[in-house]
Amino acid sequence: MKDLVEVIAKSLVEHPDEVVVTEKQSGKTLVLELKVAPSDMGKVIGKQGRIAKAIRSVVKAAASREDKKVVVDIM
Repeated sequence: MKDLVEVIAKSLVEHPDEVVVTEKQSGKTLVLELKVAPSDMGKVIGKQGRIAKAIRSVVKAAASREDKKVVVDIM
């Protein structure tokens, strides 16, 4: 899951070297924290959060195939 979020985020931003994804296990839930450069924040979130919602949907679909619960936080 971490690699999936990283690949998606790097394809969206102007500074792909500043994309950092960290994993935290919280009970049965896996929390992925996505950090990007401040200038790229708008590109990752998108208008009215559409891109962020799309990223979360893709990760949720991939996680459901493995019977896991994954949350994506954009920092």
